[in-house]
Amino acid sequence: MTPITLPAWPWDVVHRIAAERGVRVWPVGGGVRDLLMGRPVHDWDFAVDQDALGLARAVADTLKGTFYPLDEERDTGRVIVRREGRRIELDFARLRGPDLEADLRDRDFTINAIAVGPDGELIDPTGGLADLEARRVRAVGPQAFDRDPLRMLRAVRIVAELGLRLEVRTAQWIIERARELPRAAPERIRDEFARLLNARSVAYHLQLLDELGLMTSILPDVEALREQHQTPPHRYAVWWHTLMTVDATEHILRQVGAIGGPGHKSLPPDYADAPDWAWDQVQETLAPFAPALVRHLRRPTIAPRYRRTLLLLAALLHDVGKPLTVTEEVKPGQTHPILHFYGHEAAGARRTAGWMRDMRFSRAETESVATMVRAHLRPSQVADAPGGVTGRAAYRFFRATGDAGVEIVLLALADHLAIWGPNLQPERWARRRAAARALLEYFFHQSRGAIAPPPLVNGHDLMAELGLPEGPEVGRLLEAIREAQAAGEVTTREEALALARRLVSPKG
Repeated sequence: MTPITLPAWPWDVVHRIAAERGVRVWPVGGGVRDLLMGRPVHDWDFAVDQDALGLARAVADTLKGTFYPLDEERDTGRVIVRREGRRIELDFARLRGPDLEADLRDRDFTINAIAVGPDGELIDPTGGLADLEARRVRAVGPQAFDRDPLRMLRAVRIVAELGLRLEVRTAQWIIERARELPRAAPERIRDEFARLLNARSVAYHLQLLDELGLMTSILPDVEALREQHQTPPHRYAVWWHTLMTVDATEHILRQVGAIGGPGHKSLPPDYADAPDWAWDQVQETLAPFAPALVRHLRRPTIAPRYRRTLLLLAALLHDVGKPLTVTEEVKPGQTHPILHFYGHEAAGARRTAGWMRDMRFSRAETESVATMVRAHLRPSQVADAPGGVTGRAAYRFFRATGDAGVEIVLLALADHLAIWGPNLQPERWARRRAAARALLEYFFHQSRGAIAPPPLVNGHDLMAELGLPEGPEVGRLLEAIREAQAAGEVTTREEALALARRLVSPKG
């Protein structure tokens, strides 16, 4: 094999300190894989023949980084450093076996089982380089999944992130063991799944998870979603509609530049089948807000999860309440019942919150996604209301949804495109786009006072001026004043008090 040149940083420092300490060290795993693929290498793994924790501490001291012991029993530690504004992790682990070859054969996938020797030679006992050249992910053996079932999910995540394909025999090994995935800790499943949502072609890879039998171990509701039929204007069962909505959401994110770069924006959707002119209109509608949307959606929640990650998660979960709320209505003269899902948003929000708590998402993330699911129909309701999006309607929308209202606007567009597809009705669609534009204009371009107007009066003022007792009537009047402020109907303290006098109930 042709030797490769390792980057001077961090290899020169690691190699020098290892030599001084009398230990042998090899770069291994994902860093080597990415180097061979010509990808930027941000994190490195090093196999060490002895005292890996001691080497990690010494490297951390030299690089002025932070040292963390990951597993003292297995002699594994991590060094975290900042370089050019980026967090970089250097992991050091004692060999998993008597020698380097045994260590490599004990790893998950052949493309992660390549090491680099001291002269730049590749050490590749499992054929990882050939698999890289063939662009396939192949497990070292079935025992890889028996030792750690999370590797089954990681296989799909690597396929998604690197644009590779899953080797057939590896896929069969996963199918045979898919039910073992819950043996992995929920936090580990959550992190791998979130990384998959950050990759490209999310809907395709969710379907791949489903075909491998892994999806129901991650989200048990998928079985019911797959079986739940819908009536027009829906065209497909809930699970297929969900995949189309996820795909439409991802395409919208790419159009505004929230994921990918300019070169990715023209990629067609994989599943969502709305006409081309509809996507052009989405881009036209969102273009004035694109920079603000990018800043909003790229904000991290808990790394490596971002607001855009939560939006895609909400797209996956937005109809999870439908099987829980389905009812049938048979009208005279009809042979097939009409299916209704009254209240599925609220039921779905409760189910979403429960699932996210089980998966150990943070409280803030759970509340945000549950809000998106609960309110995903509200933009359409606002669009169809007489008068369209008034200041009062926009205020009420963002009062109920907070910052998650931005994501809900995008989710509603994606959901509508997935429902109607090639049957999109121009007038109905135009109302949705107008509502989306008005709500985003209100959020991004109006003053924050329009969304959360500063109080002109407080409860004590109302009680003193109107002779009201403390109680819910005071709260009702304060909220009415805030709505009037948002609508531009009230701007001074005197106007606020005058409105309260008009609204106060006779019993007040």
